[in-house]
Amino acid sequence: MPLFESTRLRLFEKFVARAARNRPPEPAHLATGRSGELAAFFYLRRHGYIVTARGWRSGRLRGDLDLIAWQGETLCFIEVKTRTARAVATAESAVDEDKRRTLRRLARSYMRQLPQREVPARFDILSIYFEKEKAAEFELFRGAFDWS
Repeated sequence: MPLFESTRLRLFEKFVARAARNRPPEPAHLATGRSGELAAFFYLRRHGYIVTARGWRSGRLRGDLDLIAWQGETLCFIEVKTRTARAVATAESAVDEDKRRTLRRLARSYMRQLPQREVPARFDILSIYFEKEKAAEFELFRGAFDWS
């Protein structure tokens, strides 16, 4: 990423983080999830993804798609899982078969709205760990599961 774009993205990230501090208080787990999705957005941008949607909902199906982004010619549906510890289980293990089924339905609904429906697409999981006194850790699982 060129220096100017990298600097601009870093400044924008700081601005958004500062603005988020003014939000009304919410339960800790919701705040962690919201912080994780925001961190995921900037992580993906730094790695060349073009994010086209955040928290997309179909209006007729339950659930949402955390992030939808293009990586080159591939449309990526990215499920973000954020944790403050690794003690119990990995973040990505929370994407069980029921969640995958929901994500597939939502992705099909999203793709029906595209002008060109025959695009390569995949499902990714981005695990983020915000452990105390450590820098955030990101693990991206490209093609974590398929359409069936």
